[in-house]
Amino acid sequence: MVHTLPFGGQQVPIPGFGAMGLNHGLGTNFSYKEAEPVLKKALDLGCTFWDTAVVYGKGENEKLLGEFIKKHNVRDKLFVASKCGFVVFTPERTEGESFSPGGAVTNSAAHIKEYIEGTIERLGSAPDLYYLHRIDPSTPLEESIGALDELRRAGKTKYIGLSECSAATLRKAHAIAKIDAVQAEYSAFETLHETTGLIDACKELGVAFVAFSPLGHGWLVDDFQYNSPDDFALDDFRRTVPKFQGENFYKNKAIVTEIQKLAARKGCTLAQIAIAWVAAQGMIPIPGTTKPHRLEENWGSRDIVLTEEELKTLRKIVNDAKPVGVRYAPEFEEMVGH
Repeated sequence: MVHTLPFGGQQVPIPGFGAMGLNHGLGTNFSYKEAEPVLKKALDLGCTFWDTAVVYGKGENEKLLGEFIKKHNVRDKLFVASKCGFVVFTPERTEGESFSPGGAVTNSAAHIKEYIEGTIERLGSAPDLYYLHRIDPSTPLEESIGALDELRRAGKTKYIGLSECSAATLRKAHAIAKIDAVQAEYSAFETLHETTGLIDACKELGVAFVAFSPLGHGWLVDDFQYNSPDDFALDDFRRTVPKFQGENFYKNKAIVTEIQKLAARKGCTLAQIAIAWVAAQGMIPIPGTTKPHRLEENWGSRDIVLTEEELKTLRKIVNDAKPVGVRYAPEFEEMVGH
């Protein structure tokens, strides 16, 4: 049973809420009217550790949160994290920069200082935590981390972080300025960072590990609605992920079935045991959803008590049945682990 986890000298309620899916990457594009009930449910539950990014909907995701915060006057009740690092608002591409449909990856000081202003405007206030969404190897860490630290000292964010970085980059960055958080993928369905050294580095340095996709990009739910790779919406990024395609799709579904059996014996849902397991590792899970009832289900994970025997059983399932296929399409895979 895990209700809170430490972050920056305080305790934050877990699980948090990843807002990306409201209008980015998963085939949905909610208006404010559609998003408001989801955000209101999160607030009412006490699920107040929220995560967004400039690249999500090209700023529109931040706007959804900002509009909600203003309308309900709840800024003091929320912890809001956002991210920069993708060139979102200009189509130009500098030769040698990584590129994605979201834009080129850059960590230049100019980008960081420009994008924080847009984030503050869209949210209506400074974010509590500001990450570099991806690491740009062509920008010296002294420049990028120095710029983030400058934002912190100027009161434009309270905390700074890195997303999907390498352990080596985290160590170097932390030597330049205190890094408060790392955000990276982690779930019973994807434990890559147990072998990259990133989790160990976070523990050693006292950096909070914020786990995105703790439900395995939607796989670790009882009513996973997709029966084949062709069922994903055309603009759903999972269509491009190798481990969700072809025979990999069906092999990975078998892993989910094994975890589902444990959840059934436990008397909880698959999502609840998956989130509780991540929290039991001392990580802050930030599952996303577009449905208020899912928020209630996810929130119920905090009351799940995993015994030592159950943790061992789940660990055996995780270790014995690693997902088949890499996490991203090639152009996205190139952007992680720097």
